[in-house]
Amino acid sequence: MTFDLKRLLEAQIWIDAAVQVFYSTGAGFGVHLALASYNKFHHNCRRDCLITVAANAAASIFSGFVVFAYLGYMSARQNVGIDHVAKNGPGLVFQVYPEAISTLPGAPFWSVLFFLMLLTLGLDSSMGGMESILTGICDYFKDFFQRTRHSRLVLTATICLLSFCVGLVNCTPSGIYTFQWFDTFAAGVSLLFVAFFEAIAVAWFYGIEQFSVDITEMLGAPPGLFWRLCWKFFSPLFLLTAIVAAAITFPTLKYDSYMYPQWATTAGWVFSLSTTILIPIVAIIQMAKSKGTLSQKVGLSISPARDQERIRRGGAIARFHGRHWRYIGPI
Repeated sequence: MTFDLKRLLEAQIWIDAAVQVFYSTGAGFGVHLALASYNKFHHNCRRDCLITVAANAAASIFSGFVVFAYLGYMSARQNVGIDHVAKNGPGLVFQVYPEAISTLPGAPFWSVLFFLMLLTLGLDSSMGGMESILTGICDYFKDFFQRTRHSRLVLTATICLLSFCVGLVNCTPSGIYTFQWFDTFAAGVSLLFVAFFEAIAVAWFYGIEQFSVDITEMLGAPPGLFWRLCWKFFSPLFLLTAIVAAAITFPTLKYDSYMYPQWATTAGWVFSLSTTILIPIVAIIQMAKSKGTLSQKVGLSISPARDQERIRRGGAIARFHGRHWRYIGPI
């Protein structure tokens, strides 16, 4: 086994790794928030997070050995370099792997297991993403869904049908090109953007101090210095660096030898940023709807609900003081 450590100097490697971690753990998609909303208040969510991350890391390492074992096997069999065998996206799953499995003893058995694994993996991933959408809509229109029978079932069926119809585009003769377009722009940089704003909202606007108090109330013990530094500095800085690097080093959009036209790349960026642009738009709407002076409007927009009544009465705005932004907690 040999390593090409020079590849670690390429920004795209780190961007792909970050996006893959977000995909595999479900971070930034709202899945964890939706599922955690069903937990009891004092549930040990810290333990769940550590177990999830450890299991994901172990599965990723194991999968890496499996993937490159197959690629090495095909490389030796075809007597070519591994860079000529390895393919990204659907090519690896639907071309390289089936070809490798077909050469093994008992190929039909391994083929059934492989594609059964793909089916269950797709269903599991879809269920998690679907739950985040359903939970958000049902919580926002809580009264309607509580008084209307089978409304959640109808909503689930409607979203599944719409997703199915959109997915049919990828089953057309030119579907691989739309698939590549979606795969590039649907949840790449935009996912990092959303995660970055989430980190800023929690660690800076909501505040590490109040967040630590909430965790202490839930778990009975405050978070350590390492976690507080990660929330406030390391995570936002890493995400911001990945976003900037992705924007600067974004490769030319292509599939095999086909080069996508410029309008397709432009439409892709518009599609990708259509989710993140809602963040400043909603912020402006919330400020416009708030009553009071400009400072009160800003204070109400960046303060939790428990502080808003005091702000409306003309009280001090904690987030306008330097201590709120400098606070890290006990060392």
